[in-house]
Amino acid sequence: MIELVDAKDQRAVRNKNNVLAFYELVINKKRSEENVAQFMTPAYVQHNPLIADGAPALGKFFGQITKERARARVVVHRIIAVGDYVWAHVNFLNLFNDDPQDTGIAGVDIYKMDADGKAVEHWDTLQVVGDEKNS
Repeated sequence: MIELVDAKDQRAVRNKNNVLAFYELVINKKRSEENVAQFMTPAYVQHNPLIADGAPALGKFFGQITKERARARVVVHRIIAVGDYVWAHVNFLNLFNDDPQDTGIAGVDIYKMDADGKAVEHWDTLQVVGDEKNS
């Protein structure tokens, strides 16, 4: 994984670490509904039309996916943090199927963080990787 963050910018370092912890705990360790609130503010705004606003909606979304798909996970390839913003280039695997050959969905997640290191807003762009039948 490539990390771009100014080590002297403690807010950016904390925010990057929080986003990485979110991916690991909520998606990879499949503990979303009980843990998502530690990473998102109550007024969290989700700009992805598949998911409603608020931490509970995000927890429910990933909770359903990770319960239905044992292989669901996210791989972070690059992460950039500057001040209140974190950009992550990721590959979501097995979000919509449990095929062991799944090539996934590449994404760029953009998070705006608050003074406490919780996400207040999120945007993303997603792209099928490889053949659509395998992602």
